[in-house]
Amino acid sequence: MKVFVVLGGLNALLGVALGAFGAHGLKSRVIGALLTVWQTGVQYHLVHALGLVLIGILCQLMPEASLIRYAGWTILAGAVLFSGSLYVMVLTDLRMLGMVTPLGGVAFLTGWLLLAIAAWRYPS
Repeated sequence: MKVFVVLGGLNALLGVALGAFGAHGLKSRVIGALLTVWQTGVQYHLVHALGLVLIGILCQLMPEASLIRYAGWTILAGAVLFSGSLYVMVLTDLRMLGMVTPLGGVAFLTGWLLLAIAAWRYPS
């Protein structure tokens, strides 16, 4: 599905912009530990943006494999929950958002597992 290539590209754009913001805009405003949290959010955001692009390409190559689409939506949810919660936590100092972050991690894991299952099941 072309939508995952578009979403992946937009997420990569956002990840680069947020990385630059963290390196230049936040560096003097937050303590080092929170800057590390921000960088973790950016790192996972960028890796999974590339994953979305890959999933979009695989959807074109394997259109019958519906699990690939589910993997894409799950990974997108992971990016919002994992990276998004870290970004908001750093900007607002709401530490309780740290409880949301693992849900995003589980969504990431689920998305990659769905992708692996789809590839395994797909006829060669």
